[in-house]
Amino acid sequence: MKKKRKKENFKKLVRKLHLWLGLTSGLIVFIVALTGCIFAFHDEIKDLTRDWRLVDEQDVPLVLPSVLQNKVKTRFPEASTNVVMYQGRNRSAYVYSVINEIPYNIYFNPYNGEFLHIENLNKDFFLIIEDLHMHLLLPEKIGKHIVGVSTFVFIFMLISGVVLWWPKKKKGLKKKFSIKWNAKWRRVNYDIHNVVGIYVSILALVIAITGLNFAYTWVQQVIYETANLGKNYPEDEVGLVISNNLITKTKKSSVDIAFMETLREFPRDEMYFVWEQNDSLPIVTGAYPTALNFDHQSNLYFHPNSGKLLKEHGYSEKSLGLRLQEMNYGLHTGQYFGITGKIFAFLASLFVTTLPVSGFLIWWGRKKKKSKKK
Repeated sequence: MKKKRKKENFKKLVRKLHLWLGLTSGLIVFIVALTGCIFAFHDEIKDLTRDWRLVDEQDVPLVLPSVLQNKVKTRFPEASTNVVMYQGRNRSAYVYSVINEIPYNIYFNPYNGEFLHIENLNKDFFLIIEDLHMHLLLPEKIGKHIVGVSTFVFIFMLISGVVLWWPKKKKGLKKKFSIKWNAKWRRVNYDIHNVVGIYVSILALVIAITGLNFAYTWVQQVIYETANLGKNYPEDEVGLVISNNLITKTKKSSVDIAFMETLREFPRDEMYFVWEQNDSLPIVTGAYPTALNFDHQSNLYFHPNSGKLLKEHGYSEKSLGLRLQEMNYGLHTGQYFGITGKIFAFLASLFVTTLPVSGFLIWWGRKKKKSKKK
């Protein structure tokens, strides 16, 4: 009897927490899930609506990054040109620039250097949706914590929902997976809330945890150390010290030397970037096997003056923890598993939007029922 009472009291406590935490975080969870739905197929929608993203593949060398940087400087003398991105064999390249404190992507044909488009990132619809998803359009320091705390609450809601759903006997398990469509709307809504919650719980949990990875560096560290079973991998930390006294500046652009070396090292990859920082930090390049997929990344580090290769950090040399960190975006959006993964992430986010709504209706229905009895 004591055990039974303890279980009942425990479930009552979980039910209360599930209710009130759900009511307080429901609106934020709804916004985050809805914006996740909208963002899921942003690359596909952009390809259909923005013709400057795609070019005809040609069997000629890619235009060097310094050429694209100079073209930007000619058009926009005040622009920064630190990052050059080659997005794929049939895709445009762009230079990420900041002009008068406004960020832009400036697109070029990577085979002939033809200017294609300048895109104001502050006005990009999908980046606004992304900001709403991550920060609720609030200042980052405030917004990320509101979304982060709500995500922690949502994780608790998923776990507590499974606890409340779990049947007392195995015989009742089958009924717990079905919706009684011919019942009154309150019962249908109750069943929808429970069944949808159970079906999406695992996928929603993965999406929530990978979302926290964007918000908190300590979450990144926990995932990194857990994946590495606590083992230390010092090679994952670059920490290069640049000496400008020993190596003089070369006549050839160091970014071009870095880019050409990256192409030689990873000729079969489709996507590359070159990141020129400053004279005290190395030039970083990256190579990805598949266009628009930001995982399986290999990196090279070069001296900013001479273009001398300082360190190579290929994907195969990275620890499991670092690989997991780098595939976080792909796991969060479903992109890691291709179009199938995106569909599942979209549907999971869509179903999650129904949970705060159906949960609120359950609470509202019970409240009205109690008021009528009075």
